[in-house]
Amino acid sequence: MNEINQNPEQIARDKIDELLRASGWVVQSKSELNPSASQGVAVREYQTDIGPADYVLFVDGLAVGVLEAKPEEWGQKLTTVEEQSGGYASAQLKWISNSSPLPFVYESTGAITRFTDGRDPKPRSREVFSFHRPETLAEWSKQAQSLRAALQDLPGLNEDGLRECQTSAITKLEGSLKENRPRALIQMATGSGKTFTAITEIYRLLKHADAKRVLFLVDTKNLGEQAEQEFMSYVPNDDNRKFTELYNVQRLKSRHIAGDSQVCISTIQRMYAILKDEELPEGAEDENPAEQWKRKREPLPVVYSEKIPPEYFDFIVIDEAHRSIYNLWRQVIEYFDAFLIGLTATPDDRTFGFFQKNVVSEYTHEDAVADGVNVGNEIYVIETEVTQKGAKLVAKQQVERREKLTRKKRWEQQDEDEAYSAKQLDRSVVNVDQIRTVIRAFKDNLPNIFPGRNEVPKTLIFAKTDSHADDIIQTVRQEFGEGNEFCKKITSKTDGDPKSVLAAFRNDFYPRIAVTVDMIATGTDVKPLECLLFMRDVKSKNYFEQMKGRGTRVVKADDLKKVTPSARAKSHYVIVDAIGVTKSVKTASQPLDTKPSVPLKDLAMGVMMGAARDEASVTSLAGRLARIDRQIDDQQRTQVETAAGRTLRSVIKGLFDAIDADDVLADAKAATGQDEPDEAAQDAARAKRVGEAAKMLSGTLINTLETIRRDLEQTVDHENLDHVTKAEWAGDTDENAKALSQDFEAYLNDNRDRLEALTIFFNQPARRSEITFAMIRDVLEALRADAPRLAPLNVWRAYAHLDEVQGAAPEKELEALVALIRRVVGLDNKLTPHADRVRKNFQNWVLKRHAGKGAKFDEEQMTWLRMIRDHLASSFHIERDDLDFAPFDGQGGLGRMYQLFGDDMEPLMAEMNEAVAG
Repeated sequence: MNEINQNPEQIARDKIDELLRASGWVVQSKSELNPSASQGVAVREYQTDIGPADYVLFVDGLAVGVLEAKPEEWGQKLTTVEEQSGGYASAQLKWISNSSPLPFVYESTGAITRFTDGRDPKPRSREVFSFHRPETLAEWSKQAQSLRAALQDLPGLNEDGLRECQTSAITKLEGSLKENRPRALIQMATGSGKTFTAITEIYRLLKHADAKRVLFLVDTKNLGEQAEQEFMSYVPNDDNRKFTELYNVQRLKSRHIAGDSQVCISTIQRMYAILKDEELPEGAEDENPAEQWKRKREPLPVVYSEKIPPEYFDFIVIDEAHRSIYNLWRQVIEYFDAFLIGLTATPDDRTFGFFQKNVVSEYTHEDAVADGVNVGNEIYVIETEVTQKGAKLVAKQQVERREKLTRKKRWEQQDEDEAYSAKQLDRSVVNVDQIRTVIRAFKDNLPNIFPGRNEVPKTLIFAKTDSHADDIIQTVRQEFGEGNEFCKKITSKTDGDPKSVLAAFRNDFYPRIAVTVDMIATGTDVKPLECLLFMRDVKSKNYFEQMKGRGTRVVKADDLKKVTPSARAKSHYVIVDAIGVTKSVKTASQPLDTKPSVPLKDLAMGVMMGAARDEASVTSLAGRLARIDRQIDDQQRTQVETAAGRTLRSVIKGLFDAIDADDVLADAKAATGQDEPDEAAQDAARAKRVGEAAKMLSGTLINTLETIRRDLEQTVDHENLDHVTKAEWAGDTDENAKALSQDFEAYLNDNRDRLEALTIFFNQPARRSEITFAMIRDVLEALRADAPRLAPLNVWRAYAHLDEVQGAAPEKELEALVALIRRVVGLDNKLTPHADRVRKNFQNWVLKRHAGKGAKFDEEQMTWLRMIRDHLASSFHIERDDLDFAPFDGQGGLGRMYQLFGDDMEPLMAEMNEAVAG
């Protein structure tokens, strides 16, 4: 038998038999033929009129397919066998009257298996993980058409309630599905409704293509919960019932999958564990697995699961597809015989490659801003000396050492001069004044960053580590003079329920500032968020784009005002870069440490070399190592074991054993032959025991332990004070300002004949007094539609920089726009706020009127004239009809003004239009 099995073709057949049995098939030889032995029977060497087929597949006693077996070396050329296997499927089977070709055709080497469904419109083979189960083929045999045939008949899309970008994505995706393209990528900007688009398509596939089951795959628990909420709230535009009232949606929380679930929401980590029939490690779903969940050894590959066979899902939608489809996780996705649909805002080359460059939607952030789906950003830079250059710890100064995990502190003398770089900040070294300086600069410049605000805009601060986040929170509360509710931490390590803090940050007035590491860096909606403060760098371009996406979400003005009352609207968000991100791309044991001021390395070297073999030194060293042992991870533990040749715990035990009083006394008795040896004898015995234990130590081990200790501890620098070196808008440079001003001038010139206000300013200056609020608003709306980056407040900063104009920008965009237009057409040779000019012109006009021979205005008349002045400052033009509205109506309106000015009323308004607003 062994000799027979050396035949490559027989080896392949043995593997195929194993795969068939694992998939629920009974394998028979032709001499054992009994098609009714099980629901699924695979008969070897079944005779046809063109020769024996390697396998004929019977389901419920009826022949449904054939399988052609080839040796493993045929793996790369299995497609050349399709004609042969197709011939057997079309042949006449012995003892059976099969009038049409058998629909299901396989070719396999035992390592590679390909499958063709003859019912498809254009049958095309595809690689499958294993053979489909008999019950699957039984179900397919009863269907009127295959899934791919059903996809050809999808009805036209009802576009009600859909954005244009969503309509385009769905239409193109369905075109891809009709072409039987196995993978498709939907690239849509953050905030443009990727999940809504996906749910719309899932609804159509379940309703119109008779899809059996869809998997919605995410990579964090947080994203899964959000997706579940979106399914629960989704109402299709052709039915008044919610999605979850029409179809069963299950978010997987264990290894159990309900048989009647039509949509399953799962993290890729949980699906991997289900396929491996393993328990999911605690916390494995909390953070991005591509960066956080690592296994000690190379993971075992996914194997066939009878509970969840490869055909279990018809479609898999992969959220955040740019990060969850590689390495360990790729095998989860490729296990299933399903169409793959990726969702991402930030694809990279790997993403495009995985989805075979089949991008059915390319809706960029710029597209979304132009469509009003997203808001753009502005960058404000805060630089400090320590942030840029680091600092230096001086020998013999007292420094604080703090354990990262417990935040337990001790003070000790710095051994030697030690410079620390900016990269070490908040990881191995904490400079408390650097954090304070950044936060204070942020607070002091908020009036410039967000002019006219009465409260701090909703702000998200990105910290480097959980420990760094705690330092930031304490500093924010102190610098802003606020309580605990003002600033909160939202990370996976937040005590209590981080989701409730997140909900408050999203919906309530407090907290105003949230600090996170990466829990809400991606995929989390906080629409009222207006400011992102980066105090950590990000090397991944995609990850940075995802983090920026937290601020780009659009929010209705009324919804924004509910949490930020003084905000008028969310027109943009601000990135405050305090780190250069826009330019770069268990509890420790209570120690037995009686020498806390002695550095670990000195302590260990003293014990090893014999200079410090007293009980206190050994006890302190063992206590330090015990703390380290309780904090290191698996990788660090392996490093220690490699350096020591034994476990760290055995080293600790050896040190404690060396000074065990009973053992020391026993050794002293043995050495002296005395029942009560004196202290000198016991000291000698102890020193000998410590000397033997010290042999476990080495320079390599001590250096390894010192390196790990530095990773586990932070040095808190209280000596080096920091100061701000730069706090300005990123665009505030001559080059950037000139480029922006030139683009703005070009836009005005290009549209001077299209927009009435520009026509008057450029071509008919005598009519400037006729320019109305509506005319200026038309210019603003055109700018927003044609060139969002030329927002008036953005352009204002450019001209203010070039003209060296100090002071905050106008609060209203229309006022800024008028001043900018006057600057471009040459009416003003320097940027002048519209309101300032109106007030100055009004003052000169009144002085001129009073200097004449006519009657001077009395106090009540002046009150009315000042109201008109303020109206002109915001509305640019006064007309008779305006007197029927606030604030004039509260003072008697048109009738009262006529009483005060008589027939001079309208000439007076015309005069003010020209003299004050012109």
